[in-house]
Amino acid sequence: MGYLDELFSVAGKTALVTGAATGIGRMAATALVRAGASVMIASRKGEDCIKVAGELNGLGAPGRAEGFAGDVASEAGIAALVSEVKARTERLHILVNNAGVSWGAPLESFPYSAWAKVFGVNVTAVFHLTRELLPLLDAAASDADPARVINLGSVMGTQPLADDAYSYTASKAAVHHLTRTLALEFAGRRITVNAFAPGPFQSRMTAFATGTDEQARHVGGHVPIGRIGAPDDIAGATLYLCSRAGSYVTGAILPIDGGQSVQHGLTLFKE
Repeated sequence: MGYLDELFSVAGKTALVTGAATGIGRMAATALVRAGASVMIASRKGEDCIKVAGELNGLGAPGRAEGFAGDVASEAGIAALVSEVKARTERLHILVNNAGVSWGAPLESFPYSAWAKVFGVNVTAVFHLTRELLPLLDAAASDADPARVINLGSVMGTQPLADDAYSYTASKAAVHHLTRTLALEFAGRRITVNAFAPGPFQSRMTAFATGTDEQARHVGGHVPIGRIGAPDDIAGATLYLCSRAGSYVTGAILPIDGGQSVQHGLTLFKE
């Protein structure tokens, strides 16, 4: 194994990626399988996860995938998912808390229920699933190779931008703060905790705005770098944080947004 291969290797590691049947979760799971990890893919739609796992196993990659149902929207669902994971492995090297929901409505009609629903999946589930899987993360962690947790935040959690998704943007800011809090608490356990803060990517959640190539180009025109995100953008970040290359990084909110997190309309002296 060459230097670069060894530095970014996740070969032999076991991972769980929630909400991995589509979008960013599938991109992360694909990267891990292609790089040699054994990846459990879980979401509400178990049939979709089984199908995706079969497709990933058909890539001829050194890793493998296993798909099953897992609903993080309730305490009972999280308990069931934890039981499924524990039945499959005694150690969990990587946990990607990717499952998420959104809700869009004008300010005047934004429903009360949208806050509990969105925060329940996007924030509460991240905390409880991570806590319940700590024994497996502890078992995989070492000084030389910490266990890894990656939470899914968003550029909307770093920028004051709602776009009618008031509970979503607030929930992602909460994910970022929870990530930093857990990073500090888990450091002594040799578990790193980081978050992605993606900009626009093609996914089921953003299909209304990026579902066609023309829509994707239009949205990409608002990004400083001139395009929306691609699967390799998530793959590179995932392998960095989950391999030896990222073993000293914790508490980071990694922008994967083509420059949107530093975008502003202010000028001082230049017209």
